[in-house]
Amino acid sequence: MNKVHVKTGDEVIVINGKYRGQKGKVLDVSPSEGKVIVEGINIITKHVKPRTMGEVGGLVKAESALYADKVQLVCPKCGEATRVGHTVVDGKKFRVCKKCGAQFE
Repeated sequence: MNKVHVKTGDEVIVINGKYRGQKGKVLDVSPSEGKVIVEGINIITKHVKPRTMGEVGGLVKAESALYADKVQLVCPKCGEATRVGHTVVDGKKFRVCKKCGAQFE
């Protein structure tokens, strides 16, 4: 089982590639592939065929997956891209910002 350092709903920033420096919210995480789908990042054009009578086909723009190691979590407190640490408080595990030390879910 592979682990990914981000969760669905996290704010991330792309750290390399075509979309470098852009921020977005994580829509979906695929730990088995090590990929994430980020809102507004890595937009592709899909050719969609109509499946039922009356449904229209054509070109649809959608977000495509990118590797999770290309994104870095944005700390909700300091607002910077940061690595994530972990700590246990009262038997509950929290993620910790490596730059400012803030705890978050």
